[in-house]
Amino acid sequence: MDFEHLMGLALGEAAKAPGHGDVPVGAVLVDASGQVVAADHNRREELSDPTAHAEMLVLSRAARLAGSWRLDGHTLVVTLEPCAMCAGAAVAARIDRIVYGAADPKAGACWSLYNIPQDARLNHRCDLVAGVLEDRCSELLTSFFRTRR
Repeated sequence: MDFEHLMGLALGEAAKAPGHGDVPVGAVLVDASGQVVAADHNRREELSDPTAHAEMLVLSRAARLAGSWRLDGHTLVVTLEPCAMCAGAAVAARIDRIVYGAADPKAGACWSLYNIPQDARLNHRCDLVAGVLEDRCSELLTSFFRTRR
């Protein structure tokens, strides 16, 4: 699976978020064959929904399309390290792998603050791949927040 290509797609999604005032985070979910089954970006501001993170949106859409909450064999690719809510949702959905670009030292739950996807106390664990196109992912976020300050 070409993680850099998939992260490029997630970055394309992330670039859409500032258009409606959202933090530029994008995600794609791919099945075991590498086919994209869902892609989206943060929409918290747009939808006035605290759960409308890119990861949550793609997991929900893929589950609806599959007709099942179980997303075994899927890989979540996201530009920013998932928070506790999103990491927990990935575990609950039984996805195989989380791939992310930029670390999130303030809210990251896939190594920075917590490691929810690999917590042995949970009934499912996800493989983690960190730092894919990290510089591009970080720059997109830095640029966004620079214009806000």
